[in-house]
Amino acid sequence: MKATVEISRGIESLFGTRDENIRLLEENLGIVTRLHDSCMEIEGEDAGVARAESILADYVALVAEGHTFSNGDLNSYLRVVTQDPEVTLRRLVISGKQRSFGKKLLAPKTVNQRRYVEAIERNDLVFGIGPAGTGKTYLAVAMGVAALMGKKVSRIILTRPAVEAGERLGFLPGTLQEKVDPYLRPLYDALFDMLESEKVERLLERGTIEIAPIAFMRGRTLNDSFVIADEAQNATCEQMKMILTRQGFNSKMVVTGDVTQIDLPLGKRSGLLEAADVLKDVEGISFVQFDERDVVRHALVQRIVKAYEKYQDANGAGRQLSLRLGESAEPPREETEEA
Repeated sequence: MKATVEISRGIESLFGTRDENIRLLEENLGIVTRLHDSCMEIEGEDAGVARAESILADYVALVAEGHTFSNGDLNSYLRVVTQDPEVTLRRLVISGKQRSFGKKLLAPKTVNQRRYVEAIERNDLVFGIGPAGTGKTYLAVAMGVAALMGKKVSRIILTRPAVEAGERLGFLPGTLQEKVDPYLRPLYDALFDMLESEKVERLLERGTIEIAPIAFMRGRTLNDSFVIADEAQNATCEQMKMILTRQGFNSKMVVTGDVTQIDLPLGKRSGLLEAADVLKDVEGISFVQFDERDVVRHALVQRIVKAYEKYQDANGAGRQLSLRLGESAEPPREETEEA
């Protein structure tokens, strides 16, 4: 089957750097494309050609309406629409309209990112679980900053296990804060990306923004707060229960983690996996599962994540690589006969 789509504007952003966007379309849809003047000729199996024609028609219409695409954004959108036939490029772009997060204007780049942002808006407790580079922490910090700037909460609390669950900081030089800060650096980086550095420093000094290890949360009640528990796969079951029960009135909590990167000692179950089992049917809690299609870093990161998943699956690794809500992460216990 052959089809032709006229593209009068936006050719450069459509093709992308070194034609990576067109190559993505061709590889994922099993088509071949040729550009003749301002017309794109598509050839391949009927289903692939029809899908490509629909995607390109949406692209042409959006460009005509004045929408501009950065190369990274368009590549992310194309990855989603070529792999999910239920999603159109128009719907993905329109539903992921930019929002203001401090000094940043951001738009969810994948279907799951959109679901994640919407879940945070609707629910008081949200779990974002998936591999590195999917925007779990970054979007959570962005939503926290938006809530603070909009006076929906009076403070942001960012917390994570300081080290591999043990939080053994004594060997490091410096004050307690200097010992802890390197482990919390990604949270600082996201904040400085959203707000001016002087404003971040002022908010930290006043305690309006607090960044601390999970162990420091014990015994507290976090009212009127936006709480982000990051790297939760490295929280023990006791730590996870403790942080989840800190939530107070007029507060939201977002728990993020990557179950493929659990650093707990052998035999210690991740508190994130246990929480998913225990809380899967609790009303008011939302779980959003990310996968390699949601990786919004360098395209190579997506391929690395996929390669590791295949390798681990083929070699029967002991770590649980994907969180299937409703299934226990622990192997079934063998029943023993009573004497």
